[in-house]
Amino acid sequence: MCGIAGIIYKDKNSVKEETLKKMTDKMSHRGPDAEGFFTSQNVGLGHRRLSIIDISNSANQPFFLDNKHVLVFNGAIYNYLEIKQELKQNGYSFKTTSDTEVLIAAYDFWGEDCVKKFNGMWSFAIFDSKKNKLFCSRDRFGVKPFYYYVDENKFLFASEIKPILEIEKIEKVNLQVLLQYLVINVSDETNETFFENILKLPGSHNLTYDLSTNQYNIYKYYDIPYKEEVGKLNLEESIDLFEKEFENSVKLRLRSDVKIGSALSGGLDSSYVVSVASKILNDSDERENFTAVTVGSIDNDNDESELARLTTDVLGVNHDIITPKSDEFKDTFEEVILKHEEPFGGISIYMQKFLMKEANKLGIKVFLGGQGADEVLLGYSRYTAAYLRSHNIFNKVKFLRNVRSHYNISIVEGIATYFYFSNFFVKKTRFKVRAKALKNKYFDIVDFSRAKSLTKSYKNIFELQKHEIFWCQLPELLKWEDKNSMAYSIESRLPFLDYNLIETCLSINNNYKIREGWSKYILRKNLEKYLPDEITYNKRKIGFEPPLKYWWPRSEEILEVINNSKIIREISKKKFTFIADRDLEWRLYNIAVWERLYNMKIE
Repeated sequence: MCGIAGIIYKDKNSVKEETLKKMTDKMSHRGPDAEGFFTSQNVGLGHRRLSIIDISNSANQPFFLDNKHVLVFNGAIYNYLEIKQELKQNGYSFKTTSDTEVLIAAYDFWGEDCVKKFNGMWSFAIFDSKKNKLFCSRDRFGVKPFYYYVDENKFLFASEIKPILEIEKIEKVNLQVLLQYLVINVSDETNETFFENILKLPGSHNLTYDLSTNQYNIYKYYDIPYKEEVGKLNLEESIDLFEKEFENSVKLRLRSDVKIGSALSGGLDSSYVVSVASKILNDSDERENFTAVTVGSIDNDNDESELARLTTDVLGVNHDIITPKSDEFKDTFEEVILKHEEPFGGISIYMQKFLMKEANKLGIKVFLGGQGADEVLLGYSRYTAAYLRSHNIFNKVKFLRNVRSHYNISIVEGIATYFYFSNFFVKKTRFKVRAKALKNKYFDIVDFSRAKSLTKSYKNIFELQKHEIFWCQLPELLKWEDKNSMAYSIESRLPFLDYNLIETCLSINNNYKIREGWSKYILRKNLEKYLPDEITYNKRKIGFEPPLKYWWPRSEEILEVINNSKIIREISKKKFTFIADRDLEWRLYNIAVWERLYNMKIE
């Protein structure tokens, strides 16, 4: 896991190393172990390294293959050993034990199709001197970031936004993204960012830049296929297949030359990750070096540390618990907003931040997590809408009877969820209520096309899951995960986002994911082998829920900051005296602080 950056000057001016260094210095936290640069006339590449696999200097970047290719790479190719063996059979030899060298050799042999061979997370750029082009790629689900900016004079890219701002000072807010964030409560519906003209290469996409013509092309190289043979499996076969694919995913993500740990809450997803990782490491006598880390809450109503402790006691895993106090939250408040670069969804981000900080303190450099499980196993309560739409009236009634145990919501809440998420008119009415303080001219320009498309996808659970994996839901979570983990030089690895596992999960019969009154049924049946029912059949879903009443009590100061924002004053009808929706209050406040930190303007 590292930080990458690059410059192409269209006017053929030479790229200077000190210019690249300005960019990479802005993300030194992503790679504290080494830095490197490559310049060739109007092309420049920069790199900051976090050493994970082959920690020797021989694997430092930029990485060269003869005099043909130069690579800067952020991420990890988990199946690099298998690819390396295939390349050796085709005449390649290797000087290092790194996945970096395997990646560049794979490009040399397979060309742009090399990404189809990779199981991992990545964003990289390869300067191909023979074809005079730059080949860039981002992993299938966008775990690793790739931001870029292009104008008539230059093309810039980086792992974060701040390096781009170091070269191109952008202070104009992307109004559409900001309004969608406020009204729809999403910020990753498109490839745009909160900064005007700074874009993201989407997951599953490649970018090729022709240095002869200064033209670039972006194309999609992957989509999630539906596997009919998996959909035809019976319940027991589906449970076994899920277990096999998940164990394979964890095994690959345990490949490392540095200390490994895992996030652990009281929930199903992280508990299953820790259970399977513990089993695999126990077989290899490496479990003593593995630590599960839990972030507790000073609010007993949402503290999961006791459930997490039960998990580690049963498994015999090392366990560390950090419980952040209110003062710690206040002390780090603006720092997190600055590091995240764009406004984010809520204060739960700070809980994850403290988790990563503690992992760093323990010397952990590779950190497993449960991100993605809800998207692939129908874990969110809103999936009740899609499940109801796909069944007849008899099964609808049967499902609603069990909805409390499915998702810990009442029948009335289940029906309300159905109408809200499956009917765009109902949803847009809610948006209007949420946006009542907005001036009409700003509400009228909000683009609801993605939200409407998402609503339509509730007719088909497979399409809905694909939509949320590639747009809206998962991209936001992965963006925040990357920012929080890399702020503390930690490589976050997510077993639920193995593409083989995702293809399997989305193809498994949906009645096996939700069954007998339980969501994530196939996961629970496998978790039974490791943990007691108190964990396995726990209905409550908390996640990184912060102690809001202690950290973020209502105050006049919050309203004052919001009302002092020039951006918010411009888009709002009047001053705010009370904001009932605390989530909306946070988003408004976040915008106000972000505006000041980055000197943002609406025009």
